[in-house]
Amino acid sequence: MRKRTISSLLSVKKFNNNKITATAFTKLNSLLPSIYYCQQPQLQNFHQNQFSLFNSTIFNSNNNLNNNNNPSIKNVRVLVLFYSTYGHIYQMAKEVAEGAKEVEGAEVIIKRVPETLPTEILEKMGAIQAQQAFAEVPIATPNELKDYDVIIFGTPTRFGNMAGQMKSFIDGLGQLWVSGALIGKVASVFVSSGTQHGGQESTILSFIPTLLHLGFVYSGLPYSCQSQMGIDEIKGGSPYGSSTIVGGKGERLPSEQERGMARFQGKHATTIGKKLIQ
Repeated sequence: MRKRTISSLLSVKKFNNNKITATAFTKLNSLLPSIYYCQQPQLQNFHQNQFSLFNSTIFNSNNNLNNNNNPSIKNVRVLVLFYSTYGHIYQMAKEVAEGAKEVEGAEVIIKRVPETLPTEILEKMGAIQAQQAFAEVPIATPNELKDYDVIIFGTPTRFGNMAGQMKSFIDGLGQLWVSGALIGKVASVFVSSGTQHGGQESTILSFIPTLLHLGFVYSGLPYSCQSQMGIDEIKGGSPYGSSTIVGGKGERLPSEQERGMARFQGKHATTIGKKLIQ
């Protein structure tokens, strides 16, 4: 009985670019438990073969739909969103963006989150002049994040966590969380710290749960980026994301290897995002 039913569902006349009907899909889905729990070897083989045919039908149907309804490949929209006090993360953000631009069809935008410290505090910190270098970078608004396919966040480390400015911005994403607008988008994180063991990994790791709550798919820095494995120099970088060591007084700019890891991360996250939207 089930054998005839599954066969009839798979041979049902399709419509609209060979798409299987919703009724047929629902019926077949109700029969799937028999595929996994059937105790008779002959029927197990039969159901497995029919299930493979079903997967093939859906795959071909989706391809036809994509080809007919979307004749042009969709561009992947990438936002590199950062906070920087003295410019080190801004330098990394530019490299991440350059890497993202290497992906065909990528539309890449760099924006920053609002500064939350008063001007008089920034003056005492000696940050005013440093921030002039990226003063013309536009400030992002929380609601616009829904318009991007890939969002790559950059933040300096603050006691092993993201900077308060970045946290304040993310705390404003409540409406996007409620609506599910960020679910399925790709996220990645790059960071900086004053010292070699100043919390780079913990900053990214503590960032990731927030991204998962929002529905993001996280993309790190895989070991195919082999420069993170070398011990030829003191440098940042981990499987969780690219990073740079700025020195106790902020005297060190990202090295060429750290810049290379940032470019790799930008390209890697964008490549994943492009695959997910096609």
